[in-house]
Amino acid sequence: MLNLELLDERLNQIRVSANRLEKMKGMSKEEFLADPDNFAVAEHHLRRSLEALFDIGRHIVAKKGYGKPENYKEITEILGHHKVISPEFSQKIAGMAGYRNRLVHGYAKVSPEEIYSIITTRLEDFALFCSSIVEFIENS
Repeated sequence: MLNLELLDERLNQIRVSANRLEKMKGMSKEEFLADPDNFAVAEHHLRRSLEALFDIGRHIVAKKGYGKPENYKEITEILGHHKVISPEFSQKIAGMAGYRNRLVHGYAKVSPEEIYSIITTRLEDFALFCSSIVEFIENS
């Protein structure tokens, strides 16, 4: 059985962090890069959003008996295969798994420019993920 409280907490974490990133999205690249704290805050909220996304996915996969993913990418693939999220969206966000690992393990090589690029081009992925999960929960 799905732990709805856990799912709600993680969805809320994504929303809070995505909202914080959304505010930064309005900055020009020059403005974002001018203050190193912008990079630190954006990196933190991006990592938290990704961790929550994969926590949600791992929980659903485990509780619904969809298998035992061996890595983060497999979580998105399984969610797509079982139509928790659309298969097309699953393919689109598969790279998030690698980026999550880069933020956690290769953080020294993450640049402010790439973080800025992500927050200005990919934030809608978090909103789509959240709405997909809410729809899945409502239909379960």
